[in-house]
Amino acid sequence: MLGIPEWALGVTAILAVVSVLKVVTARLMPPGYRQRSWRGDVLPPETEDLQAKLAELDELKRRVAELEERVDFAERLLARQREGERLQP
Repeated sequence: MLGIPEWALGVTAILAVVSVLKVVTARLMPPGYRQRSWRGDVLPPETEDLQAKLAELDELKRRVAELEERVDFAERLLARQREGERLQP
């Protein structure tokens, strides 16, 4: 068709649809939608609470890992004790 390749027509159609959708969605958004988005200047107040909870979670993970090591050690000691009792006549 007029020497224009089919793929070029397809790309043009896709770009046109995307452009129309962008305009339509921009019109449907409430008036200050873009201004309300966070730019990274000031952290929201909830961030401090989340950071405190993450720090507490990290501490709890460390404590659980330490307790797991202690349980493994106790299990090894009990296994050795039981083996010693079985081997003695």
